[in-house]
Amino acid sequence: MAPSWENDDDRKDDAVSSETTALPSLPFEIIEEILSKLPVKFLMQLKSVCKSWESLISDPQFAIKHLRVSTTRHHLLTFTNFFSDELFVVVYPFSSVFTELTVAASRQLDFPLPVGNLSHYIIGSCHGIICFEINEHFVFLWNPFISKFMKLPSLANPKQNICYTAYGFGYVYDQFNDNYSYKVVAVNYIESDNNVSYYRYRPQLKVYTLGTNSWRMIQDFPYCIPLGLSSGRFISGTVNWLAYNNLFISLVIVSFDLENEFYQEITLPDYEVVIRPQVTLVVLRDCLSIIAESNTYVDVWLMDEYGNTESWTKLFRIPHGEPPAYITPLYLSEDDHVLMESRYVRQSKPQSELAIYNSRDSILKTTEIQKINCSMVHEVYQESLISPCSL
Repeated sequence: MAPSWENDDDRKDDAVSSETTALPSLPFEIIEEILSKLPVKFLMQLKSVCKSWESLISDPQFAIKHLRVSTTRHHLLTFTNFFSDELFVVVYPFSSVFTELTVAASRQLDFPLPVGNLSHYIIGSCHGIICFEINEHFVFLWNPFISKFMKLPSLANPKQNICYTAYGFGYVYDQFNDNYSYKVVAVNYIESDNNVSYYRYRPQLKVYTLGTNSWRMIQDFPYCIPLGLSSGRFISGTVNWLAYNNLFISLVIVSFDLENEFYQEITLPDYEVVIRPQVTLVVLRDCLSIIAESNTYVDVWLMDEYGNTESWTKLFRIPHGEPPAYITPLYLSEDDHVLMESRYVRQSKPQSELAIYNSRDSILKTTEIQKINCSMVHEVYQESLISPCSL
């Protein structure tokens, strides 16, 4: 008797089932390679697949490997700032920033501290860790994508009257051990007994290395970092501030080497224009950048080779709109599109908006995220698995 079609199908199903169960499992090294290329959001979900995956994704060495693979995975984060009843943290995927940066593309993150009357100020971020100043004397580190945070010991000394503190945050790469050492730098300006006006504040420079649980006093710091310019910019293993020398004669860049813990001066570019008193120091394309303003335009300067003052180059000029605004570039793409924040006053009310300026054809395009309350600040953020608690 000829076999029925039904029996043939059953045998085919059995064969497929047998082949499926016989498939070999992937070597763990290949699994690690695949996982290292995934976004943090997916990796946090995959930790629940099995114990070996959870152990791998939680491994600090895997976090470093993942960081190096995902160097282009950036986001734009916005935060409310200064004595807000609520702190809203909103993240926008950077892949949409230069195409369609809209509210619909965003998602909200939960800030891990109760805000209340806390003042909070972003010092900076690197390797997925955002560094905040809390109530002027505390530093708070947070990786929002893995929900890990820690608060550093207080800088306050009951015997000293700290007027204000300038901060910086960065890391040193240890080539021998292939890992990173993260440091927070604080320059305390303490009220001095000296009656000479330019010695009104006595600066103290302290460094906190994550994992040590204490601040260390380093050396004298004979510079005055203006209060409005007090966040240092991290680049090439250094933290950099705009500062005056101890006689308030000239404005310079003070660079603090995080590995050797010494500082040096870097001269500013020759602007060739009459500028406003406020000059801004930022980092664009992993280079130091100076934003110099006149009454009608903004010049963007880039130091192509860090520490080499001969490498200052004026990239382009952004004309002021109406009304005139203070412009802070946040990111510069390879095709010279600038994501920037523009702050201005209209009808006696402060306004802020995010815009994209194409420096090649001088076209300015505002995003849907505009007329932002001026208590909002922005940070370009690289996602990572690195936890401040495990350093």
